[in-house]
Amino acid sequence: MPNNALSKRSIKLSIKSRLLWAATLWLSLMILAAGYLIPSLVKQYLVQNAQQQMTLAMDQITANLGANSQGQLTLPIRLSDPRYTQPYSGLYWTAQMGDQRLRSRSLWDQVLRQDKHGLKKEWLGAKGEPLITLVRTIYLPEFSHSIDIVVGMDKAPVEETVSKVIGQLWIILGMLFIGILILVSLQVSWSLLPLRRMQKELTSLRNGQQSELSDSYPLEISPLVNDLNALLFHYQELLDRARNHAGNLSHALKTPLSVLKNEIDKLDEDTYQKLSAPVSQIQGQIDYHLGRARMAGAGNILAVKSCPSERVDAISMAFDKIYAAREVTLVNELDSDLLVAVEGSDLDEMLGNLLENSYKWSNSLIRIYSQPIDKEWVELCIEDDGPGIAAEKLESATERGVRLDETMPGTGLGLNIVAEMAHSYRGELRLEKAKLGGLKATLKLKMAH
Repeated sequence: MPNNALSKRSIKLSIKSRLLWAATLWLSLMILAAGYLIPSLVKQYLVQNAQQQMTLAMDQITANLGANSQGQLTLPIRLSDPRYTQPYSGLYWTAQMGDQRLRSRSLWDQVLRQDKHGLKKEWLGAKGEPLITLVRTIYLPEFSHSIDIVVGMDKAPVEETVSKVIGQLWIILGMLFIGILILVSLQVSWSLLPLRRMQKELTSLRNGQQSELSDSYPLEISPLVNDLNALLFHYQELLDRARNHAGNLSHALKTPLSVLKNEIDKLDEDTYQKLSAPVSQIQGQIDYHLGRARMAGAGNILAVKSCPSERVDAISMAFDKIYAAREVTLVNELDSDLLVAVEGSDLDEMLGNLLENSYKWSNSLIRIYSQPIDKEWVELCIEDDGPGIAAEKLESATERGVRLDETMPGTGLGLNIVAEMAHSYRGELRLEKAKLGGLKATLKLKMAH
């Protein structure tokens, strides 16, 4: 479960966020590695430099150690570096053979000693300071025992230098981190500008301000733009062709059906009863399939928008005349600024079917209003004060061919066409009991911007 949640969050990250997070993570690792490795290398260099300085003293001591007239260990010369003779200077040496020990003047009355720190032993100087040391064991023909020589230098100057380097280094690395991150951010933003422009053009397409994407895109995006333009053109052509065929078929079938109905009305009662039902079924099937053909693909057209308030006013004017005898009042509470991403003729089809049902069944009042769901979706609600639909029949009311009252004229296709048309726009039709006492039809549609 946590892995799924993490995966969903990573999917929602924008391309810019992914690039910036990846660059930040990689840059952070590199900066941390540099902040650790560079001081280590500087310290290693300083220690090696100190040991090189001490090597000269070690060579002088090794070359000049010998025995005096009493057979004791002695160093007859003074080392070239005067710090070895300056008390507590931080540069020391000692040579020991058994109980005999020679030491530099800089040790004064102290001796070099070892102190154990964890698993390592560390040499300490005259003031107890940690030392960088060189240790050598030599054999001289004058003596039967080995001579252990230790040359040491105070570690504090090296540590202080490294500490200063670390402080300045982190300032430099911090500035470098911020500078590179700003550069990467600018580079990513500049590189993604074509995608932002494409997003704006797609919004313009959806709002009907242009019919295709421009061709001024980088080489990597141009094939996608060309394919999108080709798809939009091909889709619009197919849609127009399908609707033209649907219109032509409707006109072609209307006249023969009218002739059949007129001829059937002239027949005797028995023949009329046998033929009227099949002809009505043919009319219902034609109405249903023509409606399906006309709305096919409409939900995918980008550049469509309609104003429900205006369409309701236009539809209600017609129904007020048709159902004038019923004295029904329609209250339109829709905002005139509200736009939905539905083609005008399709919105007329959906609202017309729903309002016609309300005009047929309401006692005196119809109310239509909107309820925003979020920034993208809105619900158009149509309520009436009629008898409504029984709760157990609400779910089946939108099925094809279902007529809840056989005494009313119709084919039982209206609610089904509305439901399928709303679905083609990724919306839905929901039926429930209204506060006015009758039926409440809720049409969920996407808002246009």
